[in-house]
Amino acid sequence: MAALSIANLDDRVVDKLRTLAVEHGRSMEAEVHEILIRAVGMGDEDNGLLTTFQERFRSIGGVDLELLNRSAAARYANFSS
Repeated sequence: MAALSIANLDDRVVDKLRTLAVEHGRSMEAEVHEILIRAVGMGDEDNGLLTTFQERFRSIGGVDLELLNRSAAARYANFSS
């Protein structure tokens, strides 16, 4: 496995990488590793069901649905007899 060293990286990039690593619960090295794998298209191919549907039906377009306006507040179910 190869090692990679990146010189003269802007401090703002390093700060952002550090922030992303913390958000994802991994080291900066692991974060950069994941970013590079995804960037070259070798990441996990399982994008989830929603993404699969979006990609499959993107060519036929979308539809705008009218949202109903609720005038009454939601009620709780009463299970007592």
